[in-house]
Amino acid sequence: MLDKLKDRKNLDGAWQISPDRYIAQRSCDFQLGAPVSQYVEMRDGCRLAVDIFLPERKDGMPGPERFPTITVFTPYRRRFKTKEGSTAEPSPNTAAYRDCFVKFGYAVVVIDCRGTGASFGTRSSFRSPEERLDTADVCDWIVAQEWSNGVIGSGGVSYLGAQADFLASTGHPAVKAIAPLFSVWDTYADNYFPGGIQLKALTKLYDDLMIGLDQDDREVLKAFKYWSDPDYIGAQPVDADPDGVLLAEALAEHRNNYRHTDFMSEFRFREEPLPYDADYSSASFSPYSYSGGTRSDVAIMSVSGWYDGFGYMNGAISRFLTLSDNPHHLLIGPWDHGARVDVSPWRQAVEPDFDILAEVLRFFDTYLLGMDTGLRDEAPVHYYAMHAEEWRSAAVWPPADTDHVLNLSVDNALSETAAVAGDDMYQVDFNIGTGNETRYERIAAVDSRDYYCDWQGRGDRMLSFTSAPLAAPSEIAGHVIAELWMQSSQPDAALFLYLTEVEADGTERYVTEALLRAIHRKVQEAPASYRTSWPFQSFRREDAAPLPVGEFEKLQLAFSPTAWRFSEGSRIRLSIAGADDDHCAQVPHGRPPLLTFARGEAMPSRIILPVKQ
Repeated sequence: MLDKLKDRKNLDGAWQISPDRYIAQRSCDFQLGAPVSQYVEMRDGCRLAVDIFLPERKDGMPGPERFPTITVFTPYRRRFKTKEGSTAEPSPNTAAYRDCFVKFGYAVVVIDCRGTGASFGTRSSFRSPEERLDTADVCDWIVAQEWSNGVIGSGGVSYLGAQADFLASTGHPAVKAIAPLFSVWDTYADNYFPGGIQLKALTKLYDDLMIGLDQDDREVLKAFKYWSDPDYIGAQPVDADPDGVLLAEALAEHRNNYRHTDFMSEFRFREEPLPYDADYSSASFSPYSYSGGTRSDVAIMSVSGWYDGFGYMNGAISRFLTLSDNPHHLLIGPWDHGARVDVSPWRQAVEPDFDILAEVLRFFDTYLLGMDTGLRDEAPVHYYAMHAEEWRSAAVWPPADTDHVLNLSVDNALSETAAVAGDDMYQVDFNIGTGNETRYERIAAVDSRDYYCDWQGRGDRMLSFTSAPLAAPSEIAGHVIAELWMQSSQPDAALFLYLTEVEADGTERYVTEALLRAIHRKVQEAPASYRTSWPFQSFRREDAAPLPVGEFEKLQLAFSPTAWRFSEGSRIRLSIAGADDDHCAQVPHGRPPLLTFARGEAMPSRIILPVKQ
């Protein structure tokens, strides 16, 4: 079955050496030794708890005594203390890195971020500037150890990946490669405020999780699958603290940690400073704002999935486009956040069959060990085409060859020809939602297993436009762009657009979506720190403007990127709503607007599809 799955995803067609082939032939001369843990003191005296995993020769023969090190900075506990005799994995958040890299000759150092786990300190914010400086302090300590060869890499999923970005941005001379996996570039637009609209449930769930972890509230942790094992009995103290005296002192400091729900509500506008700190804004916890410090010789591997929240894919792509002078590899697959699930409706198993860490190992082998792995000869971009169920390679992003325009037309049609002048009205219904099988649940630590299986019929409550059946298959790759001429009865509105494939038998498949708060409609050139291949909105207060009531305005929306093949005989459908009650707050509160969309040569509302020939 495994071979059939790999043939289905056509790995060898996109790689000269596929990840599974690479790891199968990679020599494995080491085994995992027992962890050693200790405190490492930061520049301000704060002590961070670290676990050190060193390779041991399997055959007992002499081998290297110094190793390159891979660092993993986590706020989700480097290690749990477990009940005596338990077989529970003590490091559910970081075990995969330990198990993959140590046996291939890497030291792995896992660090509790300040204010978390067994580390001392207080979290002053989400991914605080202090944490960024801590990453460099830890590297100073590593290169001074007798087991270090002075070469460092870093990586991890989500928060851990952003910490790798932070480390690279310090310019530390030992850092040679980072692998930010499923992690943002701009925390505001990529994660918490996509389209300038706050995800209302996400902040509360994250707040609960961090209370459970930082304050050792095991009742709260029962709600989160990855941290709910009844054999977990708190954070693991360091070796020099067997009775947990120091751990108790650290936990007492954690009680003053910031609260995520209250904190995120302060950031209604991107890059707007806090009212009590003129130097702190959403840029302060976003990797893009520090990227100028990343040396051009640091190799980068950016990884995401097509249902990785709304904008984590944008983060991976923008990192790739922004740090274009760096050795850089981009990988986007049929995954949710962290690749827990294969999101394709045509999957043959829930768990992905693609070994991401095998590709990361090849990356680190190339840039940390200096091995000739052939990676430099591979295309820099690899992505998965949904519905075609195949991997693709590309030299650039976006890989599409041409644009294909579909116009909003009469009788709710999407037409290739210019539409007759007219308009279509839609009364926003704030009760419309997208359910709980969406791209947003996993980023809130919900254990989603299925995606958009309940989509059928949801578009019937929206304003929808549908194309004629396709005469031949059509594949898109990149960002679909919507250009809509809209009039509103209110000075603000939220737009939620959904692109679907209606198959010949009537089955409707969710493909991707776009969202935008209308006051943020101004499009401008993307800054040097956040390069895009799609229309850029700043979401800054000075660029926000109410809609002129009763007048048509042009709005441009970028859909979340995708690669998707529409089948011959299928129709492409655009559905428009003004709310997603399951995930986002009302805009404007209690005032559902009446929206009117123009069509025709003078005001051509349309979608632009990035077609791959």
